[in-house]
Amino acid sequence: MSVIEKSWYKRPGLLSVLLLPLSVLFWLISTLRALLYKLNILKAFKAHVPVIVVGNISVGGNGKTPFVIWLAEFLKQQGLKVAVISRGYGGQSDSYPLLVTDETTTTQAGDEPVLIRRRLGCVVMVGPDRQASIKKLEQHDIDVIISDDGMQHYKMARDIECCIVDSERQFGNGLLMPAGPLRETKARLKSVDLVIENGGNAQSRYDLASSPFRTVSDSKLANSVQDKGHAVSAIGNPKRFEISLEQQGINLLSTHHFRDHYAYQASDFTMFGDDAVFMTEKDAVKCFSFAKPNWYYLPVDAKPTTTVIEKLNLLLKQKGILNGL
Repeated sequence: MSVIEKSWYKRPGLLSVLLLPLSVLFWLISTLRALLYKLNILKAFKAHVPVIVVGNISVGGNGKTPFVIWLAEFLKQQGLKVAVISRGYGGQSDSYPLLVTDETTTTQAGDEPVLIRRRLGCVVMVGPDRQASIKKLEQHDIDVIISDDGMQHYKMARDIECCIVDSERQFGNGLLMPAGPLRETKARLKSVDLVIENGGNAQSRYDLASSPFRTVSDSKLANSVQDKGHAVSAIGNPKRFEISLEQQGINLLSTHHFRDHYAYQASDFTMFGDDAVFMTEKDAVKCFSFAKPNWYYLPVDAKPTTTVIEKLNLLLKQKGILNGL
């Protein structure tokens, strides 16, 4: 995490003040752009099937991916055929849109699309041009598209917006980028269909439930797990992950944080020798090719409250995605 990123989660100081003029400029440009789409001066494109956006108003990991996975499974249980589109942060493909398959690497597609594909087995399309990705999906038999992120991609018309908020970090110092972590002001939440907190005590939230440890090298359930080791993560809120490890009885010898979507190399782990290493599932998909037998990851699943499920069901019916009202 850079010095600027660390300043986002402290009381505004000198660095925040110095960056404020750039934040004002960012607000002017982003507000004008959103207004042009609202007035239909800039034209948005409409997908051939309904689009549900799962995004946020701040940068950094807020817990979108666990909710995307839960939402996709929920929709599949309702009999719908689901596809997921993603920008593919951290990946670099020779061509886009990129259909993620079992052979696609995180170097090509990024960590989150590969994780989603491995978890769901559904159609996952990656690319910086979301219109091109959706156009490509016309070749597939699907009923609904989930956009992993893209809340500020106003060029893409959407039917439902779900905004994920980290209950611990909330909105940082409350300032727009680059003085703060916000992509849009908090007023944007008033126009979102469903605001969902990751953790905390809000009625509209989901909690993360841990599953048994798996080994990084083969993704199989770990027969036995060493009770001490090093925690390594490249996610938005590593502290939450480290607390989860301690709740599982793991004695953390050290903790190591990398920037979100960091592309690990085997050399990053040389310092640990033969000690056990613990990581998230998102980190594990980037390490299985060089992982040692005593490297483990902790799968987590989003468990939304009844309030979230009831609101979502109502929205799905109102929008005609599920047995329209």
